[in-house]
Amino acid sequence: MSEKILKLFKSELKVINVGLEIFYNDLRRQKVESIQVAWQPPPKLEKELDRALRELL
Repeated sequence: MSEKILKLFKSELKVINVGLEIFYNDLRRQKVESIQVAWQPPPKLEKELDRALRELL
């Protein structure tokens, strides 16, 4: 293995969790430095409504 990879595995883990908060909670219980990003995909719109909204914006 290269030295860069070995250094990565020896470094302290820092995590950005996007999505399910249960994963973030487990990381925190294990004392892993982490932050939670509350993100969800935008809702799907009907084609006609989506087109009208794009024209307005």
